[in-house]
Amino acid sequence: MATDPRLSRDPRRTQTPPRPPPPPPPLESLPQQKPFGGTHDGASPSQQPNPARSDSGFKLKFCTVCASNQNRSMEAHLRLSLASYPVISFGTGSLVRLPGPSISQPNVYPFNSTSYDTMYTELNGKDPRLYRANGLLTMLERNRSVKFGPERWQDWAIGKPRLDHRDDRGSAGVEGGVVDVVITCEERCWDAVMDNLVEREGKLNRPVHVINVDIKDNHEEALVGGKAILELADMLNAAAREERDRSGGGEWRNGAGGGGGSSFDDRVPEIIAEWQEKWPNLPALWSLAWF
Repeated sequence: MATDPRLSRDPRRTQTPPRPPPPPPPLESLPQQKPFGGTHDGASPSQQPNPARSDSGFKLKFCTVCASNQNRSMEAHLRLSLASYPVISFGTGSLVRLPGPSISQPNVYPFNSTSYDTMYTELNGKDPRLYRANGLLTMLERNRSVKFGPERWQDWAIGKPRLDHRDDRGSAGVEGGVVDVVITCEERCWDAVMDNLVEREGKLNRPVHVINVDIKDNHEEALVGGKAILELADMLNAAAREERDRSGGGEWRNGAGGGGGSSFDDRVPEIIAEWQEKWPNLPALWSLAWF
């Protein structure tokens, strides 16, 4: 199977100058969040029951990734968790960077040890009007309802049980420390993930699909991207269940049923191409890699 097909034009050639990000909607307009792993009332159409999610006994496991594990990956993490998908999320940067009072004065935090709650308290104490107006406080309020704090992809011990993350939204199903699909939100993050997986040398011999959905880093685009990622997850999950049912619950990834038949891995490029037709403004990349 061919790897790394360019399913759309190179997003690096289509970048436009950034514009000031509008603040995200206030928390009152977000879906009501019930206890971890639960459902919610008054869901938007993208969060209503979907046949692709109906099999509670089988779900693909997802991982979402952006630079600082703050905006795009966390919006997608929340969307997937509300749809009852097992999901974890990471950032690929060296440090967590949030906008400050000027472009030369960002707020910088270490990964893995700083909670979203700590960031919220610090920024609210510094300048609540500024950080409410630019959406950071609203974003951090959302994030601290999802998990403890930002995690760094490069520090993730793949295959190690994540027993200290039981309170994270979407944690049920990813306790074993592996996923089926990694979705990055920027090409440089996709590059960082792919380079890191090569360095890890695939010691678990477990295939993983690494997909990039290029999303501009502002609150408005993160909402759109989160909806698109959830739709892609539904399409992938439906195909995985079909292949699993076809194989009688046996091998569903690589040539289900034997005899050169189709498999989930074979179908992924076509699924992404179909999804891309509906979301042409979110350029996609894909590769099959190994844990």
